[in-house]
Amino acid sequence: MSRHGATGLRSVRLNIGEMSAIVPESLSFCFEIIVQGTPLEGAKLLMDRVALKGYCPHCEETFDIKDFVFVCPACGGTAIETIQGQELSIVEMEVE
Repeated sequence: MSRHGATGLRSVRLNIGEMSAIVPESLSFCFEIIVQGTPLEGAKLLMDRVALKGYCPHCEETFDIKDFVFVCPACGGTAIETIQGQELSIVEMEVE
C-alpha cells in the first residue's frame, strides 16, 4: 500500500473455488481478527464462490460438476479434468 500511496484499505475481493477447501465463514472470522487494532481495521472481505467445472477429454465436453460427481453427463466418462473451482485468488483491493 505504501508503494502506491494508499493510506487505508476499504475492501478485498476474493474468488474462492468450491473445491478449494476454504470455509468462507472461517476465513471471514480470521480476517476480522487479523485486521482488528491495525490501520486495516474496518476493511471488508468480499468473497465470490467459483463453481466447479470439468472437462471430459474423451468427448471434449465442458460441464458443471454437481455434488462432486466427476462423471461426464454426455458420455459417462470418468477421466474428468477439473478446469475451474480450485482457485483462491485476490481479484481486487479497494484502497483510499
